[in-house]
Amino acid sequence: MTTALKALLTVLVCLVASGAAIGDEPATTAAAPAGEAPEGMAWIPAGWFTMGAEEFPDALPLHRVSVDGFWMDTHEVTNAEFARFVKETGYVTVAERPIDPEKFPGVPAENLEPGSIVFAPPSTPVPLDNHLRWWSWVKGTSWKHPEGPHSDIVDRENHPVVQVAWEDAAAYAEWAGKRLPTEAEWERAARGGLDAQTYVWGEDEPGEGGWQANIWQGRFPGENTRDDGYVAAAPVGSYAANGFGLYDMSGNVWEWCADWYRPDTYAKSESRNPQGPSSSYDPQEPGIAKRVQRGGSFLCNDGYCRRYVPGGRGKGDIESGTNHIGFRCVKDAPRK
Repeated sequence: MTTALKALLTVLVCLVASGAAIGDEPATTAAAPAGEAPEGMAWIPAGWFTMGAEEFPDALPLHRVSVDGFWMDTHEVTNAEFARFVKETGYVTVAERPIDPEKFPGVPAENLEPGSIVFAPPSTPVPLDNHLRWWSWVKGTSWKHPEGPHSDIVDRENHPVVQVAWEDAAAYAEWAGKRLPTEAEWERAARGGLDAQTYVWGEDEPGEGGWQANIWQGRFPGENTRDDGYVAAAPVGSYAANGFGLYDMSGNVWEWCADWYRPDTYAKSESRNPQGPSSSYDPQEPGIAKRVQRGGSFLCNDGYCRRYVPGGRGKGDIESGTNHIGFRCVKDAPRK
């Protein structure tokens, strides 16, 4: 069976399961609104698509979803853009604030200094059953010092800003007159008009005919061959855009979404403009509130994390950032 036929059958199964009639759901509808496009944003037309991925339990069931048209940043928010926000508002990110001692009773004061989580690859191969083997809490880490206090963002103005918690991303979006995308909007945009395809670029395997995204090559987490040209986050727009003119919708850095995370969201999802659940629940860490992250990062590969595919879902503690988490914004079209 050909790849194209498999994709078509997947769509048909979803249509039947949802009770929809074939032909009732156009892939795209509205053209871009009249007037000048917001700077640095691309129009994502309204339409239906198949949401989810068969390989991930929390991305099931596959289901048909429609979203209204909206504008989306063509690339992840950069260090330069975030710096302008901080300069104009005086905003202090979560990673730069002292840790609340009430949340960590008994922890010595010196361990409550500001900081964040940094990828620290081990020097020897390790089992992949404990992520603490390659992540470390480092004091003095922030968006200005993404790998620790001795790092900086000099000559990285065009790299995606990282070490931003969900609150930081939401604050930037509000300042910019935008908002964070819903999970459904994000996936609609990432697919670029290619419904039910494995990757944001189609069905070619990563690296086939040249690298299409910044992901991990080699044995994770200690060996990265850098075949795609980068060992960590790449400057935005380093790879070809998808069908909607968006860059880095796969790999590079994870991107925060507006939705709370729950593994059972898709079983209860609305079919039109879903906004996600009203609260968070992750059975792996039931006491931690988490929001959805999408797109994967430079640390993803087929041997450890394939969630760089458009249907893959990520999740993150709303109060934490790392050096592989960033975001981009969306903007609603004017209502008629």
